[in-house]
Amino acid sequence: MVSRAETSGWALAVLLLMAAAIPWFLWGDATTIAGLPLWLWWHVGLMGLAALVFYAFTRRAWGVGVRPGGERP
Repeated sequence: MVSRAETSGWALAVLLLMAAAIPWFLWGDATTIAGLPLWLWWHVGLMGLAALVFYAFTRRAWGVGVRPGGERP
């Protein structure tokens, strides 16, 4: 069974990833790196981070918020 603190931690991780999905601070920035705009590199990095977080979630807490009590198969 997954603890309430762990469930809250996964929820916080998802909320942080969602908040980082739109790089407000890069709006209007024309910086390019390797021919691509900086905001695109931001999304490449964010998708890499999201993949790592999702991998950790599937290994540690699959079923949290879906199955009653958060039990694992």
